[in-house]
Amino acid sequence: MKPLRIGLAGLGTVGVGVIRLLRENAETITARAGRPIEVVAVTARSKSKDRGVDLSATRWHDDAVSVAQDPEIDVVVELIGGSEGPARDMVETALTRGLPVVTANKALVALHGSALTRLSAENNAPLLFEAAVAGGIPAIKLVREGLAADRLHSVGGILNGTCNYILTEMRTTGRDFGDVLTEAQAKGYAEAEPSTDVDGWDTAHKLAILAGIAFQPIAFDTLPVHGIRDVTAADLTFANELGYRIKLLGMARASKDSGIEAWVRPCLVPAKAAIAAVEGVFNAVTTQGPFSGPITISGRGAGEGPTASAVVADLIDLARGADLPVWGVRNTPAPVACTSLGELKSAFYIRLDVEDRSGVMADLTSVLRDHDVSVHFVSQHDAAAGRAYLALVTHQAPEKAISAAITALSALPVVKGAPLVLKIEDSLQ
Repeated sequence: MKPLRIGLAGLGTVGVGVIRLLRENAETITARAGRPIEVVAVTARSKSKDRGVDLSATRWHDDAVSVAQDPEIDVVVELIGGSEGPARDMVETALTRGLPVVTANKALVALHGSALTRLSAENNAPLLFEAAVAGGIPAIKLVREGLAADRLHSVGGILNGTCNYILTEMRTTGRDFGDVLTEAQAKGYAEAEPSTDVDGWDTAHKLAILAGIAFQPIAFDTLPVHGIRDVTAADLTFANELGYRIKLLGMARASKDSGIEAWVRPCLVPAKAAIAAVEGVFNAVTTQGPFSGPITISGRGAGEGPTASAVVADLIDLARGADLPVWGVRNTPAPVACTSLGELKSAFYIRLDVEDRSGVMADLTSVLRDHDVSVHFVSQHDAAAGRAYLALVTHQAPEKAISAAITALSALPVVKGAPLVLKIEDSLQ
């Protein structure tokens, strides 16, 4: 049997994991793919670095584009990362040549999906990216293949293990964000420059991909994104008392009237919801459809093993002759802007740092009343001397009313520091 010959760029954790997996499970993979799968050409930043795998029989290229131009490969695997530069050049070169591409690069697909889709279609070159979303969880296969017959109402979930780990540790230990972030960096769960994770952009890239498959591609620059830096240990304590967990969610929903509603933000989810039990570095993807009903799948969202497993699953599909459209449909519609969230109605959690004296609640409720925001529940915790933390849970209200009320509350002399507002996502059961 003629092997499927792979040209691979990027010999970091995942790249080395792919090579190890292909070698250690060669017999099983060959049986399932119908032919052997072998890495025959590679490139990385350093040729001399010891990566713990034997590359002596593998052709070395000086750059990623030259791998894509290698006449003796059948598939390109891009594991460099980044939405521009060598990764994009490599993928575009391969697709233009008519070579199938497998990538784990969520930023590339989220930001340049439309252009890559055109190249894929024009040159009959499949582009597969299971590893780009939620590591070893088959999120793309679930939405694009397993639920292909259903018109989904919603898709999303916990899509970043770093943030989920930080929030879990803050809740269980009572430590603040900065302390837990430092620990996550020491353990290798967070990068030295963590903004992509903790500010929500990693989640946003993955959500854009899921929304593109479930509904249609979205214009990434219209996706509202907010991370977890403002969440405190006090917020997690309040949420626990209220019967909720705080999770960084990326969610997208479709409606006939308002288009695609999508956002990334920390939310309160009911403690009894399946997704609330997803802790630590684990991810979860949840969907809701009229025929399929609610589905939640979870697992490790990153790391050598899970991500390499997803990459090789795509390679097995190609070896079997799979030819899946990038977004799951043959004629991909143009990207659309996400709808404004101003009219979105929800209950909200509001945390305020206020002066601890009589009359404060009257001042706060007066402002909320003036903006048609009704309060369902109030809880107080002591803060510093003469100060208190107030947690307010509102009834359903439009987001624009909450935003206006927060602006007015922030102007009150009794309110110290910036209030925190979190959406309560009661729809996840």
